[in-house]
Amino acid sequence: MFDTHCHLTFKHFAGRVDQVLADAKAEGVNGVITVATSSHNSLLSLDLAKQYDSVFCSAGAHPLYADEPCDFSIIEQVAKHPKCVAWGELGLDNHYDKPTRKLQDKLLEDQLAFIEGQLKVGITKPIIVHCRQATDELLAIFKSAPFDPSRYVFHCFSESLDDARKILDFGAWISFTGIVTFKNAPEVAEAAKLVPVDRIMVETDSPYLTPEPHRKIFPNEPKYVVHTARHIANLRSVTPKDFEQTLDANAERFFGLKTN
Repeated sequence: MFDTHCHLTFKHFAGRVDQVLADAKAEGVNGVITVATSSHNSLLSLDLAKQYDSVFCSAGAHPLYADEPCDFSIIEQVAKHPKCVAWGELGLDNHYDKPTRKLQDKLLEDQLAFIEGQLKVGITKPIIVHCRQATDELLAIFKSAPFDPSRYVFHCFSESLDDARKILDFGAWISFTGIVTFKNAPEVAEAAKLVPVDRIMVETDSPYLTPEPHRKIFPNEPKYVVHTARHIANLRSVTPKDFEQTLDANAERFFGLKTN
């Protein structure tokens, strides 16, 4: 299996990445993408990816870091490395008051313009989307952007079933975290049954959102992604083995990864 979205550069994993990756491998998780949250963090993520064969990274700035300077020369540097497999995570977050939407909008606009420029010189990568209470706004923006809808993944899906339908109608992918295992998130579970088999992925978003039956454990780790996968397999009435093979194939196709 593959954890397609985690944050191994966060302080929760300081000094113990070796053990985290070893524990993940023991559970059959043979690779991870440590996703960037800022230009500086993009560089840290690449540094980590260079250290471990099983770690890949992304390049981009999270909307909740929109009040920090974004150095696109650093993002470009990271993006050119073969261990960088995606842009992002980028998007909008309406759950928090800060950073302001004005700052978030500017960061998103700048990132999409930058990615468009990179596309013109032949650098093509999928886009990891952070969307919190902003589905309609993001889809309107993405529909005006020059990127293939099938190259977006809305990660850590936590929105409504109607939002899931809109995302799928647009042509994007959806990725699920441990939220799908929570009893208080029935619409996320329904969405996990709705997504086409060739456009679904799983992730931890660790250190957050540990899935059941380990929900009380913090920090979450890549090893726990297997529980999210097995839960969705049960929801979709398929065997965990078959579903895990599907997830491996999807991760390989979307990010260009080898998962074993």
